[in-house]
Amino acid sequence: MAAFRPAINKNRRAQRLTSIRVSAAATKEVLILGGTRFIGVYLARQLVEAGHEVTLLTRGKKEVTYQIPDDTDESYNAYKSAVKHIAADRKDKSMLDSKLAGKKFDVVYDMNGREAEEADLILGALGDVGQYIFCSSAGVYLKSSQMPHFEVDAGDPKSRHKGKLNTEALLEDKGVNWTSIRPVYIYGPLNYNPVEEWFFHRIKEGRPIPIPNSGQQVTQLGHVKDLATAFVKVLDNEKASRQVYNISGERFVTFDGIAKACAAAAGAPEPELVHYNPKDFDFGGKKAFPLRDQHFFTSIAKAQADLNWTPEYGLVEGLKDSFEKDFGRGTFRKAADFSTDDLILSQK
Repeated sequence: MAAFRPAINKNRRAQRLTSIRVSAAATKEVLILGGTRFIGVYLARQLVEAGHEVTLLTRGKKEVTYQIPDDTDESYNAYKSAVKHIAADRKDKSMLDSKLAGKKFDVVYDMNGREAEEADLILGALGDVGQYIFCSSAGVYLKSSQMPHFEVDAGDPKSRHKGKLNTEALLEDKGVNWTSIRPVYIYGPLNYNPVEEWFFHRIKEGRPIPIPNSGQQVTQLGHVKDLATAFVKVLDNEKASRQVYNISGERFVTFDGIAKACAAAAGAPEPELVHYNPKDFDFGGKKAFPLRDQHFFTSIAKAQADLNWTPEYGLVEGLKDSFEKDFGRGTFRKAADFSTDDLILSQK
């Protein structure tokens, strides 16, 4: 199956192909909760490519499979013919119990769970699950003056992601063989969160890019395909049992640096950066910048050690992949809205 052809180090590519051959020898019955949007799209393809039997559970309100920029016609047709589908609302207990009755899965990838009750319904409907791999978020960490965040750092019970913390606690209390993955900011083709797209819109129009405060806030971005690979590396990995892993890029970057990296990826001149104090403006509830205005980054050393995983994408290389396969083709999730920009620039 000829898919996923980024320009990568030959040794890394050889390692990845070796891991695919090994995992294909032990075929797993895999259930993915989600799998039709962003991360799950790339994960499902890698699992099928590795020889596993993949079933997607979604509400069935959108196409279960569709061709993405990384697909060739051959690879997409192979994926489409291989993947299975169960149409069910994961929050509907009676529907889940009916649709999953008698079905057995070696592995569950929970890619869209937000609350502990949602995972509990899945476990109740399936009974024994060999491995439960959960997509959490680095947003669960309690804000700290000491960084990077490590997996042992305290969580924030008031975080908007507190449901993911509760899900991790539920899985532990249930005695499940679970693993939780905590990405930081994810980017790449099909990204439905306006991370790189926000910058690309402004770069395309040659507009100044408003950045809050000094622009030296340090954060971290990770490419969606590297994230998908990490999820695959957890499969059948004894070291990953009942563990949490931060997943993102190897390098940290400032807000100013992201703007410049996006311009480089798009083949555009370095943009004009305009710094402002958010406290000086009333944006009327609109979000003037796509990232949280603080230092926010994690250590990925534990994942690199336990999962034999290392990101293949550097930041500019990854942003170029995103631009060329998505925004640069004229596709994006949200139309440009420069109203907050105009308010900021009018005061300069």
